[in-house]
Amino acid sequence: MRILLVEDDKNFCETLAFQLQQEHHQVNVCQDGRDGLDLLLQDAYDLALLDRMLPTMNGLLVLKKARERGVTTPVILITALGELYDRIEGLDCGADDYLVKPFAYEELAARIRSLGRRSGASMNQALELCDISYDSSLRQLSGPAGSLLLSGREARLLELFLQNPGQVLRRMTLLSRVWGADAPVEEGNLDTYIHFVRKRLAQAGSRLAIQTVRGIGYLLEDDHAS
Repeated sequence: MRILLVEDDKNFCETLAFQLQQEHHQVNVCQDGRDGLDLLLQDAYDLALLDRMLPTMNGLLVLKKARERGVTTPVILITALGELYDRIEGLDCGADDYLVKPFAYEELAARIRSLGRRSGASMNQALELCDISYDSSLRQLSGPAGSLLLSGREARLLELFLQNPGQVLRRMTLLSRVWGADAPVEEGNLDTYIHFVRKRLAQAGSRLAIQTVRGIGYLLEDDHAS
């Protein structure tokens, strides 16, 4: 799971990031509210862990602005503010969960697993569309012409298209979700992997095709639909 950790306590950040990485999560750490909002708006994460008290912009304002901009990434607020009013305020601002410091890491891990199941971020999710099925745990694509295995980036791209059929996915969104928000990647790499995924769909014998929306991005649709 790709996790954004927005927390200004450096020691706490390092410890929590290490624990998350031990469970094979990819963690991006940010210690500033405005920077955290910029990262959230890139829509590059499966989950965000957000402190309330941050420099430049407090966590509740970060959350409000992200939700106003249409960001649906699950967010767990992690904070020392634990009164009932604080919890209600945080949840009303758009948080999916609220965890009061200090907390046991095991409790946070359980809440992350729960949100992962609810948001469809589980690695065992099976996806079906039109004439294909895709097993994300095996990275296996199956269609009328048979089954084949995908590389990691091919798999991530295909998952995004299958989760958003018929919707235009912007180039920046695809780059952020597949390569990471801060990854030094050339845009030409995206075109290369789009070509690879198109080839995989053809090898599986699927009617589905990835169409180019010039100047914006790509969408997945049934090429034979009337």
